[in-house]
Amino acid sequence: MIAEGVKAPAFSLPDASGRMISLSDCIGQKVLVIFYPGDDTPVCTAQLCDYRNNVLEFTRRGIAVLGISGDSVESHRLFAEKHELPFTLLSDSDKRVAKAFDALGFLGMSQRAYVLVDETGVVLLAYSDFLPVTYQPMKDLLARIDAAS
Repeated sequence: MIAEGVKAPAFSLPDASGRMISLSDCIGQKVLVIFYPGDDTPVCTAQLCDYRNNVLEFTRRGIAVLGISGDSVESHRLFAEKHELPFTLLSDSDKRVAKAFDALGFLGMSQRAYVLVDETGVVLLAYSDFLPVTYQPMKDLLARIDAAS
């Protein structure tokens, strides 16, 4: 994983509508970048729906959420619509952003990883789940975020 305390790598990726979103668009607020293996897979769906159900916890902390996987823009659009996800999903089809954040797994898929970036673009928190078949439950994720902020 990327080291804490360093400047987060700049990136621009298409969202579920094809609009380009850059990390620099979020300067001035905290951003939680969530790398995940794939849309509509059992664990990723449970993870992102858990975060959807508790999205106000991110809002209360002034945190924007960006989900990133290697899936296509169209896959993200269908996934976000199907599960009514209230946060932005970004398509990293060439996996360059996952590589830049050192969040690529050994099989070439995104790890299930979390990077909290502060208002100035510095990484406050960076870690990945040890097993790809589990995810960080909301209460544990928030505890880590609160400890890092």
